[in-house]
Amino acid sequence: MDLSYILNELGEERENYFNAIAPPIIQTSNFKFDTVDKLRTAFEDEFKGNLYSRGMNPTIDILRKKLAALDGAEDALVFGSGIAAIAIPVIALLKAGDHVICVENPYSWTIKLFTELLPRFGVNCTFVDGSQPDAIENAIQSNTRLIYLESPNTFSFEVQDLESISKMAKKRGILTMIDNSYCSPLYQQPIALGIDLVAQSATKYLGGHSDVVAGVVTGSKDLIKRIFDKDYMNIGASMAPQNAWLLIRSLRTFPTRMEKISKNAEIIIKWLENHPKIEKVLYPFNPALPSYAIAKKQMKGMGGLFSIILKNADANQIEEFCNQLKHIMMAVSWGGHESLIIPAVAGIKRAEFNPSNERHKLIRIYIGLEEPEYLIKDLERAFKVI
Repeated sequence: MDLSYILNELGEERENYFNAIAPPIIQTSNFKFDTVDKLRTAFEDEFKGNLYSRGMNPTIDILRKKLAALDGAEDALVFGSGIAAIAIPVIALLKAGDHVICVENPYSWTIKLFTELLPRFGVNCTFVDGSQPDAIENAIQSNTRLIYLESPNTFSFEVQDLESISKMAKKRGILTMIDNSYCSPLYQQPIALGIDLVAQSATKYLGGHSDVVAGVVTGSKDLIKRIFDKDYMNIGASMAPQNAWLLIRSLRTFPTRMEKISKNAEIIIKWLENHPKIEKVLYPFNPALPSYAIAKKQMKGMGGLFSIILKNADANQIEEFCNQLKHIMMAVSWGGHESLIIPAVAGIKRAEFNPSNERHKLIRIYIGLEEPEYLIKDLERAFKVI
């Protein structure tokens, strides 16, 4: 299916809404039925039609079709946040007594899901170095039901061999799921590599304008319907039609934005790698990293997210460097038009900073749509204070 068709036409039956180029926002909570029999049919399976917008909605349906096609998946569900797109499928597909294997250092709320929420209901998790397939295989137990991946990691950029892990899991009847927010569907296709479920924070590149919070999970029709029929409907984490419309809008420019962001990041990474005050630049396509070959094999691009380590800097110098930036804003998330920075020290108590722990020294940078020269001047000004 052509990318241009997916982004601009798929799911958009314009003859049904006055031939409008932009689809309407069907801002309604519920839908009318002409007969009791038709209402009864809708009650029997909400997955098949529009009954109440907690489940299905016409604007959301357009978005679901596009996002499923982008991932090469059979179907998709959209959620009110990225963590909902991770947590609800996991909750829906696991039960008390099950075991999960998760890669080390995933998204912070994913950690809380596996260490705080699920253990309360009898589901336990083992965290492993996912860059080593043997570590995953050695962690498998008789009750392992899910292998959860995040490739690349979105702060330190570890990469997992998705095809190898998916083959190992399928032999044992274990589900695989990945957070693909770093790459987006344009730069990595986990389903083509055998992964069962692909989650993303649609807040990031899919949204692209820092004005919507959303999540998506894609997979087979069977898995998506199982998630919908169970905890998707029960927990009620659906997306509002207005946000679905904003995402449809954003998808029109998705490839163009990603191309510009990636080129900008490449220019700035090369500049940083040659800067005397930089010890290291971490990104998946760094040839010096052991995961480089796997990253090149399964990723088409890397977008605008990377991390740096300042040379011989302590916590105060890291903070002062970040505080001095004027145009690269300090904020969480990424994927919008604006460049952002967030230091790991912001999540560490001052007394607990360990200069020998590389993760404590990481400064994550996201490069947006500004011109590289503009951002380089900002970075150079901040470097002068350290």
